[in-house]
Amino acid sequence: MMKACVRDEYCEIDQFEIRDVPVESPGPGEMLVRVEVSTVSRTDCGVATGKPFPIRFFAGLRRPKIIMTGTDFAGDVLEVGDGVSFSPGDRVYGFCDDGLGSHAERLLVPKGTAVTKIPEGVSYEDAAASIEGFHYALNGLNRVQLRPGDRAFVNGGTGAIGSAAIQLLKSRGVFVAATAPDGHLDTVAALGADQVIAFEQRDFTDASLYPDVFRFIFDAVGKSSFSAVTPLLAKNGVYISSELGPNNENPWLALATPLTGGRRVKFPIPVDIPGSLKESSKMLAAATFRPLIDRYYSLDDAVEAFRYVDSGQKIGNVLLRPS
Repeated sequence: MMKACVRDEYCEIDQFEIRDVPVESPGPGEMLVRVEVSTVSRTDCGVATGKPFPIRFFAGLRRPKIIMTGTDFAGDVLEVGDGVSFSPGDRVYGFCDDGLGSHAERLLVPKGTAVTKIPEGVSYEDAAASIEGFHYALNGLNRVQLRPGDRAFVNGGTGAIGSAAIQLLKSRGVFVAATAPDGHLDTVAALGADQVIAFEQRDFTDASLYPDVFRFIFDAVGKSSFSAVTPLLAKNGVYISSELGPNNENPWLALATPLTGGRRVKFPIPVDIPGSLKESSKMLAAATFRPLIDRYYSLDDAVEAFRYVDSGQKIGNVLLRPS
């Protein structure tokens, strides 16, 4: 038996349970991993509660496909089934945004899950914190043609997605302005942001704050809208949000705005998790990416970790340690 964070049905966070569940042996294409670290993210909150409803088309329509919570992990391979390229003792990390069941002491990694080795010298913690936010940031940036010297804006520079986006943009030679909560301006500047706006003190959509407009605006927390940021956006600029937007407008705007020939909304569907892991592994190994980590919780305190993430107050990544 092993300890895990479980919900048998979609429910509110306070109804999640920490209880013992059976440990399964790996079959063909599967492997059993000892989970050293996982994260609790906005993705986890959505998959675990089934909100917003469209997430159920991937995680299970009427009830969760996997009763354990968790979508990513970093840990050690314990056992492998036939046809698995990893070996016992390998340090690995992986992700499945439909739900993986990784908030547990052990994880039976299903066949086809995106997994790669952790680079030498990289900790389990840094590996786990370089998956979910990095993946969504990379998918957003890959939808925009950016050149060195272009100007980009990141709303939510202290989130897992926003902090990754800043570093990815800087690696491409882009000027980056970003928002951050008061008290964390230096944190975001240390990630590479050229200009940081304390959103509690100033309305970041005030165009007079900036010397020029932006080629790309990335709302990494999904709390703004296309109409609100239009004054900051160049005539051929692109707006991307991590959320559906007010009244679920962003997917529709992504269809309509290209027809106008001016400012556009794009709504990227995150794909190619193996590609994201390959890129994060390369940048971690080269020390050109540093994940932002907020705090740690034990598995026994997983419900509290979910509450904290759901509150919208987290700075970077929240990590869960099963042991």
